[in-house]
Amino acid sequence: MLYSLTRPFADQFILFNLFRYITFRSGAACLTALLVSFVVGPVFIRWLKRVQRGGQPIRPDGPERHLIEKKGTPTMGGVLILTAFGVSTLLWADLRSGYVWAVLLLTLGYGALGFVDDYIKLSKANFRGLSGRGKLLVQAALGLGVAVWIMALTRPPLSTALTIPVLKEVLVPLGYAFPFFGMLVMLGSSNAVNLTDGLDGLAIVPTIICAGVFALIAYLVGNRVFADYLQLTHIPGVGELAVVCSALIGAGLGFLWFNAPPAAVFMGDTGSLALGGALGAIAVAVKHEVVLVIVGGLFVVETVSVIVQVFWYKRTGRRVFLMAPLHHHFEKKGWAEPTIVIRFWIISMILALAGLATLKIR
Repeated sequence: MLYSLTRPFADQFILFNLFRYITFRSGAACLTALLVSFVVGPVFIRWLKRVQRGGQPIRPDGPERHLIEKKGTPTMGGVLILTAFGVSTLLWADLRSGYVWAVLLLTLGYGALGFVDDYIKLSKANFRGLSGRGKLLVQAALGLGVAVWIMALTRPPLSTALTIPVLKEVLVPLGYAFPFFGMLVMLGSSNAVNLTDGLDGLAIVPTIICAGVFALIAYLVGNRVFADYLQLTHIPGVGELAVVCSALIGAGLGFLWFNAPPAAVFMGDTGSLALGGALGAIAVAVKHEVVLVIVGGLFVVETVSVIVQVFWYKRTGRRVFLMAPLHHHFEKKGWAEPTIVIRFWIISMILALAGLATLKIR
């Protein structure tokens, strides 16, 4: 919004000229989201504690200490993340960009779905909310619609193609299957972050790291000079998603302030479904879906651990892990929660560096 308001005066006022630069608006978006979180956060958390007297329902079959240590902690902290993210994005992004609106729609849509799920859990005082099949159907419908929208915004033949990192000139044509592929990326990313969100600060920091990587990718891919130098496929207009990613970083940092151990609030499905969906939508828009698998490798491993556990248990009646997702396995082995969280953060940083390396390797 501020970009559109100041653009007519950019030539007359040097200060307003700064608003033309994506780098300036990205930094401002991050700081704005962080400030909104700091201002709104304490009031919002106090309100959550007042209306959620019992806090988030804890799974009885989970780690025993959770029933004691995490009892009474309010959930739906994702509302704080989405508020800071939405306000900052609307203020600093160029709202003429269809890519910005596509990512916003999916993020807020998945967030609304998560909010309904969290509300049902709280109202029934039970850790089971919406049916898994129902959530997947809504996620698939939203993801498919946004994937078609992104395809329409992107020029052919890139609009229906999959790019391969390292092999810079290779485009895999997906044709009419692309919207379904994009939908699977968004749906998978959303649920992967949701599965990872089991310990204080565990999901939000890898999300921030992924958003940082994709802020850089969006900026490079959207800039003709940098894209040509790195032999990346240039996508006009997609650089504006760097502002969106930066807003996501600021909102995530602001939430981490309150979610750091011991957490004062949980993000709930409201936050985890929305954050994962945002990363998936951005990856589809910038044509770096494969890189998301690398950078978000921690989320992938957590998801695979659940799939392997369920598959193997149904076939043999035995468990591969003491408990799934993987972070609970290490809890059962006696690792302290901060140890698990910090080590997983380190792994996420290493994977981010590996993902960034694909931008230069040919």
